[in-house]
Amino acid sequence: MRVLAIETASEACSVALFEGDALLARDHRVLGRGHAEALVPMIGALPDKGRAARILVSLGPGSFTGVRIGLATARALGFAWGADVLGYPTLALIAAQAQAPAFNGHPGKALTVCVNGGHGEWFVQDFGPDGLPETKALSLTPAAARGDIHYSYAAGNRAAALLEFDGAGMVALDILPDACAVPLLNPALLTADLAPIYGRGADATPMSKPIDRPLP
Repeated sequence: MRVLAIETASEACSVALFEGDALLARDHRVLGRGHAEALVPMIGALPDKGRAARILVSLGPGSFTGVRIGLATARALGFAWGADVLGYPTLALIAAQAQAPAFNGHPGKALTVCVNGGHGEWFVQDFGPDGLPETKALSLTPAAARGDIHYSYAAGNRAAALLEFDGAGMVALDILPDACAVPLLNPALLTADLAPIYGRGADATPMSKPIDRPLP
């Protein structure tokens, strides 16, 4: 089966095309912003314009805009191609990379993933030796995250900052999610539920009841 992987939840924008277990082509760019302009041309530059029978797309948590761009693109291509579309948690992809020698990772080692969040916070989640999550993805202040460290191994673009005050024996792997690593994910993490994973609550609190206003 040909599979297209799309990863847009972080500063990086990446795509990868697979035929079975073989990687046919990939593109990985650290953009910061501009995923909306870059993603479709990146897919179009892949063999056969990236056409695949299955599409795997990141659900977050991460960049609110990036996640929604990836999901909208995956849904549109899935409809156009008649392809299955499945989502995966972005922090789990980073954990899979951190446990893979190809990314200088440590196989079978439990770890914490720590990446940029919103409003100065970090997204933090623990993963076991099997790559499955042990905790929920949380959005924490740096102080709160440093005060609740469970493992001496961390991965993500805030891993070094998470462990910097905890002395010797700590190992931080500074990586961003990469679509070419999607086959490393535990299959149990793939889902047909394409709801974004936000990792934090809404910034605005809904009103408990509507305010009565006179009609004009």
